[in-house]
Amino acid sequence: MNLFQNWKKDIPASIVVFFVALPLCLGVALASGAPAFAGIIAGIIGGIVVGLISKSQIGVSGPAAGLVVIVLTAITDLGAYDIFLVAVVIAGIMQIILGILKAGVIGYYFPSSVIKGMLCAIGISIFLKQIPLAFGYKGSFNFSDFKAEYITSGAIIVTCISLFILIIWDNFLAKKASFFKLLPGSLIAVLVGIIYQVTIGGSNDNLFAIDDDLLVRVPIPDDIESFLKQFTTPNFSAGITNPHVWQVALTIAIVASLESLLSVEAADKIDPLKRQTPTNRELIAQGIGNSLAGFIGGLPITQVIVRSSANAMSGGVSKLSTITHGVLLLLSVISIPVFLNMIPNAVLASILLVIGFKLGNPKQFLDMKRLGKDQLIPFAVTVFAILATDLLKGIIIGLTVGIVVTLIKSYNNSHAMLIKEGNIFHMNFAEEVTFVNRGAIVKALDSLKPGSNLELDVRKTKILDYDIVEYLDEFKIKAKNNNINIKLISERGIVDNPPSFREFFGYVIVAGAH
Repeated sequence: MNLFQNWKKDIPASIVVFFVALPLCLGVALASGAPAFAGIIAGIIGGIVVGLISKSQIGVSGPAAGLVVIVLTAITDLGAYDIFLVAVVIAGIMQIILGILKAGVIGYYFPSSVIKGMLCAIGISIFLKQIPLAFGYKGSFNFSDFKAEYITSGAIIVTCISLFILIIWDNFLAKKASFFKLLPGSLIAVLVGIIYQVTIGGSNDNLFAIDDDLLVRVPIPDDIESFLKQFTTPNFSAGITNPHVWQVALTIAIVASLESLLSVEAADKIDPLKRQTPTNRELIAQGIGNSLAGFIGGLPITQVIVRSSANAMSGGVSKLSTITHGVLLLLSVISIPVFLNMIPNAVLASILLVIGFKLGNPKQFLDMKRLGKDQLIPFAVTVFAILATDLLKGIIIGLTVGIVVTLIKSYNNSHAMLIKEGNIFHMNFAEEVTFVNRGAIVKALDSLKPGSNLELDVRKTKILDYDIVEYLDEFKIKAKNNNINIKLISERGIVDNPPSFREFFGYVIVAGAH
């Protein structure tokens, strides 16, 4: 695909992603205990470098909230940010090796219900975290101790205006004329927010003023020298021989790779063209991005579903949107930091409120319920586990529940027992019968009364575990003692009371063999 083929869709989408990514880059850096500029560096590299190398068409990479705890702990334990950067460089090299070893296949083993649960939980989390910003809440926000006097009237006004613009733009205006599709509603909301701040919000003696601490904060360099000083280089002499640095690197490599692979899987699901991203190539792209980020002072990078979702929902079609958003991040911190610092956080919160609601729409629970309990249970558990713990722990819990549900389903679908007439029972084995199904089969065969006739049909069975065959030989003895006749029906013909099931299915141990 020509990179510029869909520029009319990708450029507007890149502007939306830019306005979503900018506060996230700064927020993740702040929460990680790293320099604010480190988050911007990661966002730029994630957009431009990873965007160019990756084959993901709508995936967007940058500093991830899922790594915040790991990064914060690592910086504290290692004692210096430049030593931590050594771990980031090594983690990137490890990811490149994982990609070369084709470890990207890991992402395919996560059930769809778990991935959808992850998306929903992230959406709910995004939505809830924007509430204090939307209200212009001053101080530490707590739902149980909400204080009305901490609310900023100006921020509420900006939030209401921004939400009105975003909802009207997407649901009405964009459907009326192509002009409104080309120009994103988020950009209009940002411009209106800046106008509000310049005309009303910037006046300290105004009831509807917005304080400086409720605005976007981007570092403002005085000259080229001060701009370059914002970059930090890794301290290899102090970190390369430190065992703890290697431990941190391994942790980042594993968690960042897993997060990226899950985000790739999720992004592919919301891709309107349903393209599939080569996961091994993605690991290599993420590894190169992380190594470069570590070399110049950036935070660790992963593909991030928040930005990827914003890209897809804003009409992004190709990686041009991802790359352009990285270019916009670079240009913004070089040329217009003062302009960016006029944007009220309430505007960005409004954009994220809309994205969060789309991802975490409660309607999804009803949709999953209609698909059945085997889809609803892992989905719901993943959602609540992520909200109660963190992204990685929640996914592991959801995956575990998904496996258990699958095992239970497999247990119950091992066979079908039909009563043909009187004491004749026809048992159809499933296509795959493993040790998981042993309990259900034992229960069914044990229920046969003496004198019964059993027709055991294995014509559709492709995989039959030794555990099952071994039990059939054990049951054969019980059947003989209870006058139960067994008729084995297979593609090779019909056999009455087989002398050995193990021999029939090829499980023969040659005497003296080792």
